Amino acid sequence: MRMAPDTPDTLTDAATQALLLTGAAGALGCVLRLPLGRLCGGGQPYAALRLSDRAAFAQPAGTHEQESPCELADRTAMESLLQGVAAVVHLGGVAVESPFEPICEANIRGVFHLYEAARLAGTRRIVLASSNHVSGCYAQGQSIGPADLPRPDGYYGVSKLFAEQMAQLYWDRYGIESVCLRLGTVAAEPQDRRALSTWLSFGDLERLVLAALSAKDVGCLTVYGVSANPARWWSEAGWAQLGYRPQDSAEAWREQVQQLGQPADSPMARLQGGSFLGLGPFERQP
Repeated sequence: MRMAPDTPDTLTDAATQALLLTGAAGALGCVLRLPLGRLCGGGQPYAALRLSDRAAFAQPAGTHEQESPCELADRTAMESLLQGVAAVVHLGGVAVESPFEPICEANIRGVFHLYEAARLAGTRRIVLASSNHVSGCYAQGQSIGPADLPRPDGYYGVSKLFAEQMAQLYWDRYGIESVCLRLGTVAAEPQDRRALSTWLSFGDLERLVLAALSAKDVGCLTVYGVSANPARWWSEAGWAQLGYRPQDSAEAWREQVQQLGQPADSPMARLQGGSFLGLGPFERQP
């Protein structure tokens, strides 16, 4: 297995270093903060959970937690943030379709800063929140997997594709392992017809991220993050390698949500990206 220069290669070494959670003040960061915190402290794989975000934290740092505010676009700050970090769960960045400039700063420039800082720090693994919007222009109902040609549905999807390719580059050249999670609709429960196929429960999100942190010899692996929905469009490719076994299903909400969705003649109803296909263009009109 390729290893980054000067990288610790045992759990004993990792236990003296931190686990970094970026985007820790966001919705998904708040979901994952407690389960990731259980991996930190005496006898656990990591010494501490380092929490980073540009926003304020609703709860103060607890035992074995460190608050480290940081702007992803600030290269020097990112290099400082990654010092002493064994692994990263990267949720930070712009999380919705938007004009290109803020996406470029956080999701493109920020991901470069993350991987370059990881290389310099000897960080061993990054669990990267990618997105189903990397393939959002496939037709709804079409079965696809990570090996299929990307078809982004907007600037956000393009930025996540860039992040996946940075992960591949830094594995091939520097031995930094990455698991790129093309997350579906992460919510407490499915809200519309599309989510019958795309829903990822909070419980399954936790199971997926913990599996991505602990699986051995992942190299650079891309998987779709979705619950065990019978109507899902995305393949299970890579799940067995991670040891991910989803336990929740959107099917219990079918009668409640199957009439809720976009107009049938809309790209939002025809393509997998859903409502993101209704955002933009943000540039000047002809």
